[in-house]
Amino acid sequence: MIRAQRLLAAALLLVADLNCQASAFADERTPAESIEVSTRPVTQFRIGRDEKNFGPLEFVGGLEMAAPARIFGSMSAMRFLTPGSDFIGVADTGFWFFGSVVHDAEKRPSGIGDFRMQQMVDRNGNPVDIKWEVDAEGLGVKDGVATVGFERDHRVSQFKIAPGNMGPSFADLDFLVPARELRQNRGFETVAWSSPSSPLQGALVVVSEKSLDKAGNIFAAVLDGPRKGVFTVSREGDFDITDGAFLPGGDLLLLERGFSIANGVRMRLRRIAGDSIAKGALVTGTVLLEADMSYQIDNMEALDVWTRDDGATVVSLMSDDNQSILQRNLYLEFVLHDD
Repeated sequence: MIRAQRLLAAALLLVADLNCQASAFADERTPAESIEVSTRPVTQFRIGRDEKNFGPLEFVGGLEMAAPARIFGSMSAMRFLTPGSDFIGVADTGFWFFGSVVHDAEKRPSGIGDFRMQQMVDRNGNPVDIKWEVDAEGLGVKDGVATVGFERDHRVSQFKIAPGNMGPSFADLDFLVPARELRQNRGFETVAWSSPSSPLQGALVVVSEKSLDKAGNIFAAVLDGPRKGVFTVSREGDFDITDGAFLPGGDLLLLERGFSIANGVRMRLRRIAGDSIAKGALVTGTVLLEADMSYQIDNMEALDVWTRDDGATVVSLMSDDNQSILQRNLYLEFVLHDD
């Protein structure tokens, strides 16, 4: 019964994700709304089993998040403002969200605090209620600036970070990929700053979800620096890219989602060598983790990488529930071991 419900949820999330609908929450939105988030611990990644190690990834713990506010959910991307604690994110319903992850004495996530959501505004400071105009999917953070990838109305825009008091964008970047090549609901899901010490020298990288070239590869681009230009990511199987972040050593970690009627939703983590990313390149990478609905996953859309106080590299994932009662908002943490 549970599996049937999850498969139904998976089908519904794909429908929700592909349909362009105007937002229905305009009359309930405030400039910044505090939301009390209740959480339930996720202690097993593989359902019914206590194993912790999944290839190079060690499961630390997770949270299932819920809140009574109708605007809560649809979380598409998040970045930590302080490692493993304060975060900023974007929802594909046209909202910013902010909060902090609380950890217990064993370094496991134990709660979500100070959670707030704020509606995005246009250049005149007016709230935007039309989904296709504010379908935010990707997020990069650097030097007090949030760089957001939007699909449908394809653009990469920049905003000054002021938690709970976000204003309009102050710049739109040239994303290099020809606009005609970007599919309506398959635009930029990854917006990530590379390491200054890597061959990309701190450049901003964007990767689309499923905007394909004639060979069936996924469009992406390095927006500045010595390797500036369009490149492509090999599409492996029926997975689509939902987010990405650079590892401390310079490699790009991509989060991917797959779906089939038979198996429901799946997720995959793929590691792309940072030195392979350059104008004109086709990059492939190595699969680090693949999970189906026998694991604690949902519609996994957000990813960030951060360094814990003991030096461990932590990969954080978050799901987008599409504001469906059949889906969940999950937050998961893994330590990545580079042996």
